[in-house]
Amino acid sequence: MRSGNTSDAQATTIAPWLAVQGGARAVAFYAEAFGAVEIYHVESPDGAVVSRLSVQGAEFWLSDESPEHGNPSPLRLGASPVRIILTVADPDAMYARAVAAGARVVSPIAGEHGWRSGRLRDPFGHDWEIGRPIRE
Repeated sequence: MRSGNTSDAQATTIAPWLAVQGGARAVAFYAEAFGAVEIYHVESPDGAVVSRLSVQGAEFWLSDESPEHGNPSPLRLGASPVRIILTVADPDAMYARAVAAGARVVSPIAGEHGWRSGRLRDPFGHDWEIGRPIRE
């Protein structure tokens, strides 16, 4: 087993990669809904995109779905088995911003289980928990 404490080693990270229908529209939605900034972009001749996005330093990837390569979108499947948790300082404001951008409310913002959070479904079928721990 290798130690991750070497100074010249790449930092270990984990980031979701979302398959969507309409990659360019998804990039625009996440920019409007969450303030996402695109830090990598490649586009194929047919318009399909691969994009790396950052929301206040929290990164995720997205690309147009490619079922032929085993990457269907939640819209194609009718559901997604994964929820994305976006922890932010002001979940109420981020939640409202996402709803105004077109996200659908699944569970309203509330305080329970030590968190202030709510659940949204974006127009591409992905579920997002927007929240933060409640400080006592």
